[in-house]
Amino acid sequence: MIASAVLASVFPANAAAAVLAADESVKPGSPPPITFVVTALFAAAVILLGLDLVRRVRRASFRAEIQENLADEIAERDAAARAAASAEAGAATEDGSAGSAEPSADPSTGTAPGPDDRV
Repeated sequence: MIASAVLASVFPANAAAAVLAADESVKPGSPPPITFVVTALFAAAVILLGLDLVRRVRRASFRAEIQENLADEIAERDAAARAAASAEAGAATEDGSAGSAEPSADPSTGTAPGPDDRV
């Protein structure tokens, strides 16, 4: 009861009618022009945030795609290097120059190499 009396003294019932009567361009019952401005600013902010979100999502997906492509290229390079190394090892084994399980004796000294002499 007291709150309504305070509100009535601060905001008289005729205040809205007095404002509307002073401004003839505003019809009674229609929102004031500031509501249009606030709504337009809010809509612009939402649109800009949406564009920013799309830009960030697109950038993240491009980065993920590039990382995936790089990982594929590295895997292909490593596979090619392993294939080349195994081909070289196979060729050396056929020649008899490499690939033996036990190291042979050193021809200059005639002794077999020890554990520290292995290559």
